[in-house]
Amino acid sequence: MFKRFSFKDTLAKTRGSLMGQLSGLFAGSEIDDEFWDDLEAILIQSDMGVDTTLEVVEQVRERVRAERVKHPDGAKALLKDELKKLIVDNTPLQLDKKRLLTVVMMVGVNGSGKTTTTAKMANHYIKQGKKVTLAAADTFRAAAIEQLQEWGRRCGATVIAHQPGSDPGAVVYDALKSSLARKADLVLIDTAGRLHTKFNLMRELEKLYSVAGKQVHQAPHESLLVLDATTGQNALSQAKHFQDAAKITGVVLTKLDGTAKGGVVFAIRRELGVPVRFIGTGEGLDDIQPFDADAFIEGLFVE
Repeated sequence: MFKRFSFKDTLAKTRGSLMGQLSGLFAGSEIDDEFWDDLEAILIQSDMGVDTTLEVVEQVRERVRAERVKHPDGAKALLKDELKKLIVDNTPLQLDKKRLLTVVMMVGVNGSGKTTTTAKMANHYIKQGKKVTLAAADTFRAAAIEQLQEWGRRCGATVIAHQPGSDPGAVVYDALKSSLARKADLVLIDTAGRLHTKFNLMRELEKLYSVAGKQVHQAPHESLLVLDATTGQNALSQAKHFQDAAKITGVVLTKLDGTAKGGVVFAIRRELGVPVRFIGTGEGLDDIQPFDADAFIEGLFVE
């Protein structure tokens, strides 16, 4: 199973900043124009983004009017409810579906924790008894290949790698052929993360998708974008660069415990239209956990 860690602990920095301000706001005596202005300002400061904030605040205002809520403390419960609606997602994770071979594309800029996250996920599924292959398709960065090989040794995953600078498509092709021959269960493909604004990298990603789809039916089955939570709205702009070429199906948010601006979780769901699937904290192989919307909201609002 995934290592269980507390969302309360993970969100300590965010809660200290966000909830410290909200607590004062909700302890007020009335809901007036100043109350709504302050609520907007606090949520925007949490990295929720302007558009997401305005939408959430308007929904809370409508419910306050409709339900005739008079005291700020009553608005707090409505805010929690609206925030939860924003991030709840009932779409099944395709990694858990039984098939001949499951293929997952891991994408994201260098420094986001992509390669380490790939290893963490491999470790988890190996502990579940699955045979996992890691494809070192980030051939532009020699250190990425060596890093993935070392992680593979640590967790017991097979690593398919070519020389630095070689064709990433060839790495993916060999990894899938090898995995099918060995009757592996899961292939995690670590892709290049540099120059996310450059068209050539986007074309490279598109090629990898084509190679995967020709070797395995409907592959890749998940495309997970790894984002560093500490970069906030910059992470969101990175995501938009990747979204078309990489056909993102979900997000893995790393370093959430290191930021006071956890509101980016809400912006990701609204603006990208895909769920946060996993949360990473720490550098160890076990430091990853499936995202839980209920636990996240409670972790934010716990007194």
